Amino acid sequence: MSTEPESFPRQHARTQRFTLGAPRSFTVAPDGGRVVFLRSAAPERPAGALWVHDLAADAGDAERLAADPAELLGGADEELSPEERARRERSREGGAGIVGYATDAAVELAAFALSGRLFVTGLLDGTTRELPVPAPVVDPRPSPDGRWIAYVADRTLRVARTDGGTDTAVAVPENAEVSLGLAEFIAAEEMQRHRGYWWSPDSDRLLVARVDNSPVRRWWISDPANPQSPPAEIAYPAAGTPNADVGLEVRSVDGSSCVQVRWDRDTHPYLVAVHWSAGGPPLLLVQQRDQREQRYLTVDVESGETTTVHIERDNTWLEITAGGLAWSPDGRLVRVSDASGARALVVGERTLTGPELHLRAVLDVGPEDVLVSAAPGRAATTAADGADAIGDVAVHRIPYAEGAATERICGPAPLVASAVRGGETTVLVTAALDRFGARAQILRAGTSREIRSQAATPVLTPAPRLLRAGATDGVGIPTAVLLPTGHSPGDGPLPVLMDPYGGPHGQRVVAARNAYLTSQWFADQGFAVIVADGRGAPGDCPSWEKAIAGNLAALNLEDQITALHAVAAEVPLDLEKVAIRGWSYGGYLSALAVLRRPDVFHAGVVGAPVTDQRLYDTHYTERYLGDPNTSPQTYAENSVVTDEGLRNAADQHRPMLIVHGLADDNVVVAHSLRLSSALLAAGRPHEVLPLSGVTHMTPQEQVAENLLLLQVDFLRRSLGLTATP
Repeated sequence: MSTEPESFPRQHARTQRFTLGAPRSFTVAPDGGRVVFLRSAAPERPAGALWVHDLAADAGDAERLAADPAELLGGADEELSPEERARRERSREGGAGIVGYATDAAVELAAFALSGRLFVTGLLDGTTRELPVPAPVVDPRPSPDGRWIAYVADRTLRVARTDGGTDTAVAVPENAEVSLGLAEFIAAEEMQRHRGYWWSPDSDRLLVARVDNSPVRRWWISDPANPQSPPAEIAYPAAGTPNADVGLEVRSVDGSSCVQVRWDRDTHPYLVAVHWSAGGPPLLLVQQRDQREQRYLTVDVESGETTTVHIERDNTWLEITAGGLAWSPDGRLVRVSDASGARALVVGERTLTGPELHLRAVLDVGPEDVLVSAAPGRAATTAADGADAIGDVAVHRIPYAEGAATERICGPAPLVASAVRGGETTVLVTAALDRFGARAQILRAGTSREIRSQAATPVLTPAPRLLRAGATDGVGIPTAVLLPTGHSPGDGPLPVLMDPYGGPHGQRVVAARNAYLTSQWFADQGFAVIVADGRGAPGDCPSWEKAIAGNLAALNLEDQITALHAVAAEVPLDLEKVAIRGWSYGGYLSALAVLRRPDVFHAGVVGAPVTDQRLYDTHYTERYLGDPNTSPQTYAENSVVTDEGLRNAADQHRPMLIVHGLADDNVVVAHSLRLSSALLAAGRPHEVLPLSGVTHMTPQEQVAENLLLLQVDFLRRSLGLTATP
């Protein structure tokens, strides 16, 4: 038996990026007495199980296993329906077993789907049973009173009695193009809305999304490695083409009545969010297609009529904030607004936060306060001690009372935190630079308990240095620098690997150790690795994030070069050997770098890139570049493979490795194939690595491991670094 220690690429792959074994998906009972969560049994076992932590028990005896997928399936392999696979791809869920659950209002009952079957668990006694319902089941959710379980099967919304009694089809599609109770592609991929139905607080009705995909153009995703298999047809709303037609219906729990919800769907076609609580009537957030106006609507459930309670406008675009649509318990509208120049919390008519905070999410709306996660705002990042704010995303308690102080509840900066709350109990999850993984603590009445993590400890320890590089838009670019372990300045200049995502919603420079594991591994192969979040990435104010409107390519590339040169002024770097790697938006940025600035970048790994902006989806692409039918030049300038994009490329050839999963239905492989064809036509040498059966997530263990090794081999060859460090 080999006694060699496990390599990082192998460990990274086997543990699904060190996520297996870590507790997640927390729910706190409203009385604060129970915490429900998911956790797999070991750092290399992907099957998640349902757990309960009982705060009435001693800390050592508080945890109990509520539902074990291995026991429920009797050792059989999981079988996933196409709808469930699509749901997991949209939510970037790479786990197995119980990957999601929902509870009743009292958190006494949980429902989940496992291998397409419906299970319910009593969270007080830990008994689990299967309900005999039509399969395959998607997204089951108990009613607030726990008497019913709603779920979707074959695009039909159904409701089953929890006691195993009647099972009723509540909303049945009239044809194969329609689904009821599911989120459409755009909502799940770009709006953070992964569900398509909502229970009423009194459990007698449901709001149901009706999605008609017939207007959406069809694409076909084939598997060239298995030519006997027919291609999969997907409804993909590419920029400038029709979206799905999305409406809402109010359905009675027995399916006997249906009321159409009416709003001006021609002018506000995007259903962004839905909220239904005891605080008021159902709330909708709907957007115009250009995302410069959105309306907050209430719904009369008897007539289906809607009333506008607030209109928000922005000349650039309106950002969607998780949790940013709710009623306070006393009936005031809770929302998030950029109108003041900061992403701020607004309750009723009052703005409760100022420029010192830049909101990322609303976590909980309580009777006396709101919990939010927020980064330091521009006022904090430009202060004398602003370096302490780099990568910090904290949890804050925002009281309703006028003049009451905001309270940071997660400890001093810098760290990355989130929270879930029920009653007087809060589950606080924090990650920091001085420890591996995330720590989940249960806070109640001045006491603290930790929920055990079984995640693996990485075989390497990242040592990022965080700084603000350059002086773009009044502040420096948040940047992390990682050097080989044991490197000293006297060792001479290092070749450079830029390792960005670089685009919207993808903050990479964070105050969390695990975020830099892969970057540190590349550094230990002999590189100075630079991770930079330029304009457009989540930052400290809306203007930083919206600076890229109409100009993705030039500004993103400029900021990467600014960061590189700023680091080179402090660290000995070999600027004749600079490479760049990235995936998705990072792959797009890597292609731009090698083609347009070969004087700076000498090789690039281009992973799953968006090379032709006209081939990416409506809600994302049109937010930044407008409508390609009215702004074709903007799309041409920001694409890599258009005539305009290629004209912007320099004549100097640089090595490029293009990597793409052939089963990717988000950034389809056509992007990479068009890039390869354009490079071939221009006589530019390059390499293409197709990944058979791989989606945008690359969850397969062997793929994840070997992809790291192949990238290092390519970079060494391309930069003339033949020796292994």
